Amino acid sequence: MTGDDPLEESESGEPMTDGGAAGADDVALDPWGSSSVSDYRKLFEEFGIEEFDEVLEAVPNPHYLMRRGVIFGHRDYRPIAEALRNDEPAAVLSGFMPTGDPHIGHKLVFDEIIWHQQQGADAYALIADLEANSARGMTWEEIDEHARNYLLSLLALGFDPDEGELYRQSTNREVQDLAFELGAEANFSELESIYGFDGETDVSHMQSVVTQMADILYPQLDEPKPTVIPVGPDQDPHVRLARDLAERMRFFKVSEAYASFELEPEERALVANVYDRLDPAEFDDDTLRCVHVAEAIEETPLEDLDVGADVLGAVLTKLEEAGMEPVRPRTRFFDRRATDEAFDALIDAIEGEKRVYESHVDAFDLDVAAAEELAREVEVENGGYGFQPPSSIYHRFMTGLTGGKMSSSIPASHISLLDDPEDGYDKVKAATTGGRETAEEQREKGGRADECPVYELYAYLLSGDDDEFAKRVYDECVGGERLCGDCKEQAAQLMREFLEEHQEKREEVADLLEDADIELESPRRR
Repeated sequence: MTGDDPLEESESGEPMTDGGAAGADDVALDPWGSSSVSDYRKLFEEFGIEEFDEVLEAVPNPHYLMRRGVIFGHRDYRPIAEALRNDEPAAVLSGFMPTGDPHIGHKLVFDEIIWHQQQGADAYALIADLEANSARGMTWEEIDEHARNYLLSLLALGFDPDEGELYRQSTNREVQDLAFELGAEANFSELESIYGFDGETDVSHMQSVVTQMADILYPQLDEPKPTVIPVGPDQDPHVRLARDLAERMRFFKVSEAYASFELEPEERALVANVYDRLDPAEFDDDTLRCVHVAEAIEETPLEDLDVGADVLGAVLTKLEEAGMEPVRPRTRFFDRRATDEAFDALIDAIEGEKRVYESHVDAFDLDVAAAEELAREVEVENGGYGFQPPSSIYHRFMTGLTGGKMSSSIPASHISLLDDPEDGYDKVKAATTGGRETAEEQREKGGRADECPVYELYAYLLSGDDDEFAKRVYDECVGGERLCGDCKEQAAQLMREFLEEHQEKREEVADLLEDADIELESPRRR
């Protein structure tokens, strides 16, 4: 649940929020790997990530990372945007695995947390020390040193510890207790499928995954609320598993239904489609029954039903077994893991016509949205969590200054937030660019800003909130007016100024960190 950074631009100079790079092989998302995602578009197709551009207008005061397409995708961000617009409860959380110095790629995640906090969300930042120890083999002494540096930079950039929460996994008892409960809802075959774990995988590594699930749901322990996790796309497997576990922890599952028996989503869609085409007045006693729906399905050409033969067979079997049972739309509360007291409380809370069965309750006067709200209310009142599935936003990986992915293990590829400002200046001056072979060719054909790590520095960091400046740099580059030498000199000076200011601010917030409610030294040190 840790993240990195980048942006690509179209020939017109507008942010390419659909991903930019094309022609990549299959996308593999490995939270502990070193590979970067080379084709962001495939994330939309293969993993169900939505384009952030589609929700941008709904976001109040969007951060420049959102406006410029650096934040390119999301899962279910709409509830977050709505909560921020309406000043309703919301939360943001992300974690940092302290395996090295924080660099300018990590600053993107810092900025995303801080922006959400400034918009009114409860903010959480954690040190993933259990993950660093189990998955990366870091010693507790190393973890403590790096954790302090991450926290100082986070505070220096504007995180308010009085209004937010800082913690480390290893000392947060509530997180560990929640992880134990979540672990009962996950199994090895699932972790094997998602993460590629096998018989050689350490149990502590697997335990750290469940701990991360608890981290993601931790902001909802006091009350259910929309929660967003800002990450790089390689961390998406964690988000998907957390969303699944949030649902499994719920007391009730709410869905639409048409008869007393349960239908799978594709089966339900088929019955709904046929039901909408039939008029109950055409049948005896004005009642549409299961056998009538079955007959209508059998009379419809398979190509018009748009379902597979297995779905069709399952639906027909269920309808024919139900026989003359009336078909009536209703909202179903299915008992997942509710206590007897919670199930009885739900029955009492449902107003209007209802039918009570052994493992579910059908309500005929409630729509799904109202039923979801009621189910969560009853659950929380009866000792459940009522988790809302966590949302996520995804930012691009920042290109390394030497090309390829920015990596903490390759000093020349990244700029640490702890680098001497003069070293930061020198790294930018030595960086790879998207320039042409000669100045004459650059003036004639223009530079390739979309392939330039130096331009990314302007877009992600050095331009700050000034969109006009970022676009002017791009336009001057692709128009042949801006040559790489002058461009790098300007960027290098801006980077030196940023590092100087940031490191001064780190010194200023040192006392703030000492006073913060977080253990700076692990009790596991020996």
